[in-house]
Amino acid sequence: MTVSLGFYGGVGTVTGSKFLVDAPGRRILVDCGLFHGFKPLRGRNWEPLPFEPVSLDAVVLTHAHLSHSGHLPILVRDGFRGPVYATSATRDLCEILLRDTGYLQERDAEYANRQGFSRHHPALPLFSEADAMAALERFVPVPFGEPWALDGGATLHFRPSGHLLGSASVALDVAGASLLFSGDLGRWNSATMLDPATVERADVLVVESTYGDRIHEPGDPEDRLVEIINRVVGRGGTILIPDFSAGRAQTMLFHLYRMKAEGRIPDVPVVVDSPRAINAGEIFGRHLADHRLTAAECRAACNLATYVRDDEASRALDSDPTPKLVMSASPMAMDGRVLHHLTHLAPDPRNAILFTGYQAGGTRGAKLIAGADAVKIHGRMVPVRAEVANLHWLSSHADADEIMRWLDGFREPPRRTFVVHGEGDAPAALRARIAEDLGWSCEIPEDGSVVELG
Repeated sequence: MTVSLGFYGGVGTVTGSKFLVDAPGRRILVDCGLFHGFKPLRGRNWEPLPFEPVSLDAVVLTHAHLSHSGHLPILVRDGFRGPVYATSATRDLCEILLRDTGYLQERDAEYANRQGFSRHHPALPLFSEADAMAALERFVPVPFGEPWALDGGATLHFRPSGHLLGSASVALDVAGASLLFSGDLGRWNSATMLDPATVERADVLVVESTYGDRIHEPGDPEDRLVEIINRVVGRGGTILIPDFSAGRAQTMLFHLYRMKAEGRIPDVPVVVDSPRAINAGEIFGRHLADHRLTAAECRAACNLATYVRDDEASRALDSDPTPKLVMSASPMAMDGRVLHHLTHLAPDPRNAILFTGYQAGGTRGAKLIAGADAVKIHGRMVPVRAEVANLHWLSSHADADEIMRWLDGFREPPRRTFVVHGEGDAPAALRARIAEDLGWSCEIPEDGSVVELG
């Protein structure tokens, strides 16, 4: 029986991941992410999908980050009525991230209409909080490590990928074909996340290449954090960390907790600013088997922060001159409350803006990392005089050596390997490395292409 694989995002970019497995009587979408970055990419979030949502039998998520899950509320709003299979932790994180994003979309549209800076009249949210809640009703939690039978004879198998709480590599057996999607691979020996699980075989492999052309600098991330925090606090500044209030942020909180406990940084306030901020230690505490922290460490790290929920308290952070660390959505500084904090903090050279992960091309994060002296926020240019840094040591993405370490676990080469989820030279560099080191034949698919797998 013929199985095809369609690439409708996550190709030539690290965002918008959507891979459609089309088998006789069965259509399964692996990941359903939003596009971020350059305007043409962001515009695709508003366009109809190249397949009918109602035609899908199921969606499978590798993890909760919006570049992999954020289109789900739109998919459900537009007619999808099947199950969304994800690990239990991914479902819990999606409840925060999707609802938070829907809420922020509504608030940002309201603000744009009130201030009159949008080109669209009226400005509309990409999706609402109600859309997000409807999508969450479709979730079916699936445990790690156990084959899970799907309707129509397919089988799903989640293995830890080490990238984020609940993140998984996805094995699908459908119509006689064995497909493996790496998802975003994490790093070995993380302070909080499990190592990526070894996978020994698959007929077809779809592997990410976010850092396929580079190696993370060696060293202890806490040493670099100590240096930056002490320098900025010493000059009376505030450190803004664009990130979500759940998931990867807890790794940062754990590092901060450990550094404070050892007396390596001053006891300045740590604030997590999100409309739906919660003590995410509750989520980590419910999923102790999915990470390295003990229940006590979860509580201690997450209790380190003050959680800001309402707008008034969020605005008060910018008027308070006390040195502090503020964590606020979003990771690439594209929307949400972080934009208001940037407007106030970026012009002051005492402050610092600290990114902790990959910044897709065209995002504010990428522009700031590249040294932009001003960025556009809410229709006006904001000068950037604050210190800007990106700590690749804290990245939750495997680098090229770590991707190769994961691939080396295969006992035999897949029949076909597709390199995806990378920008610039990263996919080609990883393809060349795989060919040279492993002797595998690899392909870099074109966006929108459909490949017959036999």
